[in-house]
Amino acid sequence: MRLEQCLPLLGLLLCAVGTTAQQDEELEEEFLVEISGTTVTITCPLDDEENIQWELSGKTQDTKERKFIIKDHDSSPANLSCSLGNVKRQLYLNAKVCATCEELDALMVAGIITADLLITLGVLILVYYFSKGRKGRASSAGDSRPRGLKMQRPPPVPNPDYEPIRKGQREVYAGLAPRAI
Repeated sequence: MRLEQCLPLLGLLLCAVGTTAQQDEELEEEFLVEISGTTVTITCPLDDEENIQWELSGKTQDTKERKFIIKDHDSSPANLSCSLGNVKRQLYLNAKVCATCEELDALMVAGIITADLLITLGVLILVYYFSKGRKGRASSAGDSRPRGLKMQRPPPVPNPDYEPIRKGQREVYAGLAPRAI
């Protein structure tokens, strides 16, 4: 095969190998981090429910459960690790928390956007409805001519300076030819 024909095949092969490599990396379990207000809940990816040792920024914590709860987190970065025997998983936690923030789910956001669109459409229909009735009315600041039957305006008077050249009058304009220097 020629080189031009091999390049798409090579690209497809590289994409397949890259996707497979990414899937191998995803097999390693991940931490689950949940944020609600100023409370951060971290779930260890290790399977045991009661013998997990937690360390927060190098200090061993009291809890032995799979879930570790940090109350009143101050949004400062922290190194966190959970271990079970000689297996240890580490996490760099850089969670931004907010005490006065409200949580919105997808249904709430969709409802807000839909309500906004309906209100905008309603305003558009109202403006159209009320402006439609004003087309035939005469404005009070308009011209003072009486509005009767519409008469056609006569065509404008042609300017004699711009009359078209007629066949018999070419000699009148013959003197306007460019001069030779």
